[in-house]
Amino acid sequence: MQPDLNLRISPRTVQQETVDKLRLAIFSGVFLPGSRLIESQLCSQLGISRPSLREALRSLQAERLIEIVPNRGPSVPALSWEEATAIYEVRELLEVEAAGRCAARISPAQLRELERSLSAFEEAASSKDSAAQVMTAADFYSIILANCGNPVLEEVHRGLVARISFFRGRSMSLEGRAKSSLLEMREIFEAIAARDDKAARKASRKHVLKAKAAAKLAMENGI
Repeated sequence: MQPDLNLRISPRTVQQETVDKLRLAIFSGVFLPGSRLIESQLCSQLGISRPSLREALRSLQAERLIEIVPNRGPSVPALSWEEATAIYEVRELLEVEAAGRCAARISPAQLRELERSLSAFEEAASSKDSAAQVMTAADFYSIILANCGNPVLEEVHRGLVARISFFRGRSMSLEGRAKSSLLEMREIFEAIAARDDKAARKASRKHVLKAKAAAKLAMENGI
């Protein structure tokens, strides 16, 4: 007797794919800060119904990637440098500590995964694929966070990932920033691989501060 396998596609799949595509479009600069999102146009572009779109927009609103204003509709917020600074300050606190803890705890198998994620970022940097750069950089840090030994630290960082990736997309658009990021991330990896927690913290702090400076320059240039 063959198993009773339900192959029906869940509406949740459509919603999640819509969230993923819109999120990536925001990270990649398709929708710039301050721009309005026209629901009828998005429904046509994505090939989905308005209820499905609105559910996806609510998810993005929860991630603070968009804002929905009554009688105006959804838009990508134009974040101030003060807001960006606050995010980078928290990112520094979390990622520096995570890198140091990861150096003392990561398993050989997870270290290989970290190296693979770094190689994926290197490929994205070489191809100048901005969307891939954002996603592979996020993957690199997610492995570090997952191996820091503190699930609460990882959880707090996960709540910032969308906004970190938003600014990462802006800074990566600067000429040469992706290649500089690769060198900084490789320095983090090498310190973790050497089990040197102090060097890992130092390299991570350097990377975050340089990313912050790049994001500021991008915002000043209206990117």
